[in-house]
Amino acid sequence: MDGEDEHADSLVIGATGVVGGFLLRSLIARGERPFAMSRTPQSADSARWIVGDLTQPEQLKIPAVATLYCTADASLLAAVLDRFCTPGLKRVVVFSSTSVMTKIDSEITAERKALARLAEAEQEIAATCEANKVEWTILRPTLIYAEGSDTNITPLSRLIRRFGFMPLVGGAAGLRQPVHAEDLAEGAIAAAASPAAANQTYLLAGLDTISYREMIGRIFDGMKLPRRMLPIPAWLWRAAFLAAKPLYPTANVAMGIRMMKDMTFDASPAVKDFGWKPRPFHPVFDESI
Repeated sequence: MDGEDEHADSLVIGATGVVGGFLLRSLIARGERPFAMSRTPQSADSARWIVGDLTQPEQLKIPAVATLYCTADASLLAAVLDRFCTPGLKRVVVFSSTSVMTKIDSEITAERKALARLAEAEQEIAATCEANKVEWTILRPTLIYAEGSDTNITPLSRLIRRFGFMPLVGGAAGLRQPVHAEDLAEGAIAAAASPAAANQTYLLAGLDTISYREMIGRIFDGMKLPRRMLPIPAWLWRAAFLAAKPLYPTANVAMGIRMMKDMTFDASPAVKDFGWKPRPFHPVFDESI
């Protein structure tokens, strides 16, 4: 790269992911020509795609940018962030997860270890930025969705489409605040531009606080299907989990138990500091999803 191609306002790491894709499109819509990093080559568009793998830092070709957005695994970025701290870098905006608060004591060992690494990564990212005099903002979203492309709500819609009903553990009264990936992208851009958001961590939740049961109900509504939910006692869920596994192919036993647990967060600091304004949860699914 030479001349003006060496410089752009932003770099998006994880640009092929659900939040990263919205982020990239939003930056382009604002008139930017951002860099976008992917582990595999991508077709050219209004972004400037570069191939990069955070697990292979010696091969990274890092452009000079003012803002770095990371929607990929923050644990991977933490180990190589110092390489991205070029003289012109002003702000690093990194996505983490509210799971570092709600699932850190998970009964699933792999979950606990992964979330411990993520919590450590948040601290490492802040320390690296401060050592390089770069401002940082860490965003912790809760239940992310984007109809047809997320790994939380869309798989549930596909289960409903396949079986026509949804088993719910213990009444599924636990509260949730689903947040759309596009809103997160807009929030990240707003946070990057806000002086008040420098060197801060924010919890990002959707507008609606609803029970897990109501969340599932709204998925049925968004598919234009009658709500059909089957209550299952927690003890039966544990006992019958292996038999229920085909209904939840990517699930573990703790996921069902968490249907009874509140997972809600206060997003008011984000509202105050950078105008966080998420949409209500009313997903819409067509038959192709």
